[in-house]
Amino acid sequence: MNELALAPATNLPEFTVSEISGAVKRTLEGAFGRVRVRGEITELKRYPSGHVYLCLKDEGAKMRAVAWRSAVPRLGMVPENGVEVIVTGRLSSYPERSEYQLIVERMEYAGAGALLARIEMLRVRLAAEGLFEAERKRALPMLPRIIGVVTSERGAVIQDIRTTIARRFPRQILLWSVPVQGEGAPARIAAAIRGFEALVEGGAVPRPDVLIVARGGGSLEDLMAFNEEEVIRAVAACRIPLISAVGHETDTTLIDFVSDRRAPTPTAAAELAVPARADLVADMQHKAARLLGGLNRLVQEQRLRLGRAERGLPDLPTLLGTARQRVDDRAERLLLALPNLLAARRAALARAERAMPDLPGQLVACRERVRDRGLRLRLALPNLVAARRAKLERQGRLPSPHQAITARRSAVAVAGAHLAGGLRHAVAGNRVRAGRTLARLTAAPLQAGLREGRAHLAGLAARLESVSPEAVLKRGYALVFDGAGHALTSAAAVAPGARLRLKFGDGDVRATADGGKPASRQGSLPL
Repeated sequence: MNELALAPATNLPEFTVSEISGAVKRTLEGAFGRVRVRGEITELKRYPSGHVYLCLKDEGAKMRAVAWRSAVPRLGMVPENGVEVIVTGRLSSYPERSEYQLIVERMEYAGAGALLARIEMLRVRLAAEGLFEAERKRALPMLPRIIGVVTSERGAVIQDIRTTIARRFPRQILLWSVPVQGEGAPARIAAAIRGFEALVEGGAVPRPDVLIVARGGGSLEDLMAFNEEEVIRAVAACRIPLISAVGHETDTTLIDFVSDRRAPTPTAAAELAVPARADLVADMQHKAARLLGGLNRLVQEQRLRLGRAERGLPDLPTLLGTARQRVDDRAERLLLALPNLLAARRAALARAERAMPDLPGQLVACRERVRDRGLRLRLALPNLVAARRAKLERQGRLPSPHQAITARRSAVAVAGAHLAGGLRHAVAGNRVRAGRTLARLTAAPLQAGLREGRAHLAGLAARLESVSPEAVLKRGYALVFDGAGHALTSAAAVAPGARLRLKFGDGDVRATADGGKPASRQGSLPL
């Protein structure tokens, strides 16, 4: 009872948190319904689920908003942070956080100022990437075969383009119909440009030589499809020369900066795409007239030059007659020159024959010199042996007869070698001179004399060969060597039973010493 007495008495009902949140939600949705809210987009977030969360703010407040995935394609624009927009939607609340939010159904730019600011920001960014540089722009073909047009098929633009092209120079037109404003227009325009770019030469659908992207006049909001980044990048990536003709002459969109040529109107774009047939015909006629006049002048100048050259040419028949006369004169002189040349060569040969040395006389003199030197050698050898023996007797080193014979044989061999070398050198020199003289001579008597000289030289060579050291061995002498290959010049140096090698004129013989006695000093030395 006391606890009940202490409880405060009140008439206020009790509500749960859910009840209050539900009541607030119903009140907001019932009192406001659909509203249009203007503000700047901040805290933009795109979730993998496809929902877009953002906030709208102005100078004094901030409101949360959400665009469900099903409503994002129908917003009418791509939301970006910092852009002022007007949002159409419904007010509701989020009970779990006790927050109210705006369910976005449509979104549009808040006035021309916001649109221009957004366009300027995009223009500056794309210009920094170099998409508007003049070096990227391609030249238009003079006379395209196929012209591709990206525009709406229900507007007056395509009719103006067709009429202008048919009037100036009929060409084939390939139309890719797209919406030029409203939801999905930028994506369709970019897809059309990329589609034309993807066509191949010689395919089922011909590839255009030039593209025209055109649209009639309209407000800034109507032309926004041609200010979208997707369209600008598609134009920049297109390798086909492109003409932009969006709006009237005073309208400017970002596609005009990136296109290869800008036309103020669709009609002007058609005039840029094809030349006027009449102008081409007149230009060709004018150039043909100039070409014909130039050719006439060139022909006249060449005729004058040919006339001057003709007057400067000599009389060709006279030149030919002179040349023939010169040829006849040279032929006659040649016939006379050959006998004279032969006579001169015969006289020179006769003079050379008279100037040649007496080859038989030289051979006789050489033979006499050889005989004289052989006689002097035979006379000098006993004196040399006697002088050598006297010198050895004075020194008490008189060799044995065998050693004396060996020494004399060695001296004879050395003298014979020197004599043979000198004679061979002299004979070789005489042979070379005789060969040279023989090569210059062709007379028969000289050939006979040369054959006789060769016979004398052969005899002289045989005599020289008979006095050589090898010939001494062939006459019955022998050289004695011990087992080590050393020459033995003394019988005392040979021990009984020693192995010996005897060298004869025709080979070597192995022998064994049985012993012996020194030879007597008496007797004559063989020469």
